[in-house]
Amino acid sequence: MNVGTRLVVASGQMKKSDLANEIAKRNGVETGDAADSLDAAVTQVIRALKAGRPARLPGLGTILPGKRWTFRREPNEHR
Repeated sequence: MNVGTRLVVASGQMKKSDLANEIAKRNGVETGDAADSLDAAVTQVIRALKAGRPARLPGLGTILPGKRWTFRREPNEHR
């Protein structure tokens, strides 16, 4: 399932249900299936960070473990 990296959020915030709806719409799947996939992805990120491993989000960046998790954005040649 392609989550996509170009979601535009007018308010600056997006709820999980909004993201699941957008993923479902873009991929032609049921919202519940999209929400399940989103939950699985978030769970994997959290497990990696708790184990002291970075969590790479292709097309976005990497979340680095530590006392405070840090997000390092991927370089983007189109900026």
